[in-house]
Amino acid sequence: MTDIVLYHAAGCHLCDKARGVISGLQAELGFELREVDITGDPALEAAYREWLPVVEIDGRRRFTYHVQPDAFRRAVAQAAG
Repeated sequence: MTDIVLYHAAGCHLCDKARGVISGLQAELGFELREVDITGDPALEAAYREWLPVVEIDGRRRFTYHVQPDAFRRAVAQAAG
């Protein structure tokens, strides 16, 4: 199963939008979603804060700032292929 990770932080409106897009496609595409809140973790803050939200698919960074549904579908299909 494809592993999707959403890095986010509290109060991030772009993170909320990305979560909505991804969650809306989860049943259709059948993937596991893990959410990682970077708030308060110095290493995660340093790695991800300026790019939030960050979406990784099978360990590869695929989206930052915005998630477009069609591009997300293609990325998941590539990972599963």
